[in-house]
Amino acid sequence: MDPLDDHSSEQERIRSVYRDWLADERISAYAWHREDVMEQDAARRRVAGALLARTLGPELGKLRVVDVGCGAGGFLRQLIDWGADPCRLAGTEYQEQRLVLARMRSAPGIHWHLGDLDFAEPGSFDLAVANTVFSSILAPDLRAALARDMWRTVAPGGWCMLFDFRYNNPRNPNVRRVTRDELRRMWPAAESHYRSLLLAPPIARRLVRAPRIVAELLATLAPPLRSHFIYMARKPA
Repeated sequence: MDPLDDHSSEQERIRSVYRDWLADERISAYAWHREDVMEQDAARRRVAGALLARTLGPELGKLRVVDVGCGAGGFLRQLIDWGADPCRLAGTEYQEQRLVLARMRSAPGIHWHLGDLDFAEPGSFDLAVANTVFSSILAPDLRAALARDMWRTVAPGGWCMLFDFRYNNPRNPNVRRVTRDELRRMWPAAESHYRSLLLAPPIARRLVRAPRIVAELLATLAPPLRSHFIYMARKPA
């Protein structure tokens, strides 16, 4: 089969999965107001913010960023809250409905693109981000192709940043974990950072009514129970 056909087929599969997910009542498990969801969002911001400050510095105003699979634009809005210039930000997405929400909810000036990274010139960004994108791509060759595309758009000395799953979900065959070995193969990095985070959601949900310290201690003292990671890889200068 033609690689382009494979790519188109995988895009349509991902679109179909997310259409069903958005229409499914189970989305309530990820509602923003749930205590476990709010705690996990806060933990994710802490780790991502610390890594960005360490790698790219605390001043984000001149940073050029593309968020691959940006969804409704939440991560880009977080960067703006931290000082990024909207006019230097871009987001790509396969779901047109989610891009509509992103435009509606976000500051003007962000460049939104429906589709792949084909609009981006080589070296046109300082940071390329993908949040729970690679785990949604099941074909290893298509994961590798996206990694190459992100690497291409990043300037020498720039960074790629991933937030994704450490483990497979036995109840969800539409996602597949991203391993550390795979990360190393995808990006020949001059420097890298890997941080595990977030108490596994099934555990976090069961502890939602327990004192917060219980979940915090488990996440701190039992690293294998952390279900996600953030990885950053720097392109050689």
